[in-house]
Amino acid sequence: MSGTASEQRVIELLDRAVAGMGGQSRSGQHEMVRQVARAIETGDHLLVQAGTGTGKSLAYLIPLIAHSLVSNKPTLVSTATLALQTQIVGRDLPRLLKSITPALERPVKVALVKGRSNYVCRHKLEGGFPSEEPSEGQLFSLGEDTSVPHFAAAMGGAASQLGKEVVRLREWAEDTAMGDRDELMPGVTDRAWRQVSVTSMECLGAQKCPHAAECFSELARQNAADADVVVTNHAMLAVSAFEGLAVLPEYDVVVVDEAHELQDRVTGAVSGQLSVAMVHAAASGARKHTGITVDALNNAAANLELAVADVPSGLMPNGLNGEQLDCVDQLRDACRAALSDSKAESGTTADGGRQLARSRLMVILELCERLLAARENREVVWFSRNSTFDPQQGYTQPDEHSPALINVAPLSVAGRLREGLFAGHTVILTSATLAIGAAFEPAAGGLGLVGSGAPSWTGVDVGSPFDYPKQGILYVARHLPKPGRGTSPEALDELEKLIRASGGGALCLFSSRRAAEEAAEALRPRLDHSILCQGDSSMTALVRQFADEPDTCLFGTMSLWQGVDVPGLSCRLVVIDRIPFPRPDDPLMTARSRAVAQAGGNGFMAVSATHAAIRLAQGAGRLIRSTSDRGVVAVLDSRLSTERYGGFLRAALPPFWPTTDPSVALAALERLAKEPAKA
Repeated sequence: MSGTASEQRVIELLDRAVAGMGGQSRSGQHEMVRQVARAIETGDHLLVQAGTGTGKSLAYLIPLIAHSLVSNKPTLVSTATLALQTQIVGRDLPRLLKSITPALERPVKVALVKGRSNYVCRHKLEGGFPSEEPSEGQLFSLGEDTSVPHFAAAMGGAASQLGKEVVRLREWAEDTAMGDRDELMPGVTDRAWRQVSVTSMECLGAQKCPHAAECFSELARQNAADADVVVTNHAMLAVSAFEGLAVLPEYDVVVVDEAHELQDRVTGAVSGQLSVAMVHAAASGARKHTGITVDALNNAAANLELAVADVPSGLMPNGLNGEQLDCVDQLRDACRAALSDSKAESGTTADGGRQLARSRLMVILELCERLLAARENREVVWFSRNSTFDPQQGYTQPDEHSPALINVAPLSVAGRLREGLFAGHTVILTSATLAIGAAFEPAAGGLGLVGSGAPSWTGVDVGSPFDYPKQGILYVARHLPKPGRGTSPEALDELEKLIRASGGGALCLFSSRRAAEEAAEALRPRLDHSILCQGDSSMTALVRQFADEPDTCLFGTMSLWQGVDVPGLSCRLVVIDRIPFPRPDDPLMTARSRAVAQAGGNGFMAVSATHAAIRLAQGAGRLIRSTSDRGVVAVLDSRLSTERYGGFLRAALPPFWPTTDPSVALAALERLAKEPAKA
């Protein structure tokens, strides 16, 4: 099929889908479906920015389906968030296929692939692995022999909340067809889920597990191998690209949705953390489940503890020092010996306890290898401490008296993504916030698409159906003092004026949980409008209440910057307390900024400002969600107007009508607040 013919085919399918779903034709959606089809045809990578309301999921799903039916190979869709993954599998694809299947050569098969720990492990359910808890008695207090969890479930004797959750999980596992954690409503805690799941390292493997034929994870992978469209997540893409593991079916085309998150999600998936407590836990498990001597492991842990005891939290620009490296080397040797000693004899039955113990040793061995080779492999090393919730100090204050945690992460994921993702595949990256102004290079650079040897790619902005200058105002409070620690009294006064003018209906986005809580506490006595704050209830419940009550306000932090879709008058004012730069003490961002500067670039603009621009655009994008929405985005950070980098940041935002005059913003909000009464 020629490029023209393939483009015409997808346009026909799109028109059929839109008509069948009762939608309206959108020029941006038509342009995007053409661009995606063209990229698949030519093999060139594509970065496509599609504003909110474009309908981008249909615009990439239709070309993927058309290609898969011709090539008979699976095509991939990867998302950053569970919400979008659920939306595509549960809503977008079923509605689309209902409309276009009569025009297709054959029915389309869809599959969902997640990491192994997202599925119930049947072998663990049957007692094939030891409990993660110290004893079953802590789960089920019956005064009887509770060594078999089914006994407790049958007797209905769960004495703790954890026990109740485990009983419910076991009952659910008898009926579920997919074994997917996300099917379970309501959900359970991570602690409870660990009682019925295993990680990929803990898994015995299809060749050894007695339940392999009915394994939920294996069935999901088999379904994916036979599917036309496979939906997965960025973490699985990372494992496939970095580890070279066959966790995904062979594919030639992948669409990366929420692509602005890809670099951070991939980095998170391949980062590691080592602690002395991990070593002691691994030693204890190895002794218990394999019977080996673990003195060498415990001695290595003790020496490492002394070597890192007084090290402050923060970046280690040159990696670990000599003493610390010696301790890590000693730990590596102890792990190798323990793994060798703990091997099962040939011909013995697979043992879940042994596999669990060995998997923990393998994790530590891998971390030791990475830490020892960090400098030559350009990996970043830093120390951190655990933090605990403190209403006065917030979540960002580490407890320097807690044990040290050694962290390691790649300085850049660009090279590995270039080799493992972009080489051999056609990749379409899309998001509502992928370009800064007209430039895609800031996003492309972090993914390996810029520089010597980079593959060819095209960047396209298909626009948005919204008339941003008429629908929204961008108000920057230029007169406010530059933000300092906490929220200034002047900023709180400004926020109060804005909410009074709008009559509520405000989504207020803060750079920290502490700032959101303090602002809510300060303004509740000063305003008649209800103020919800992140942490008061579940995020789903808070967003639902905010959407249902037009004059209620919602205060929160980063998860709200990207996770709220509330069209209509309930969200007529979006307030951003400050430019969302990364923390100045963020070790990985600091290391990346220094690396750019050492190469002759501007580290602040390439890393911190680019990060802030994308996050700022995501936050501002909460305002206009439909063609009838109107409102104000108010930024209480004067630097957006006064600093030289302000223009760079504003270029990433939707083209709202701009003003720095508070009277203009307040008057617009007052007019908008009166409209419901006129309706």
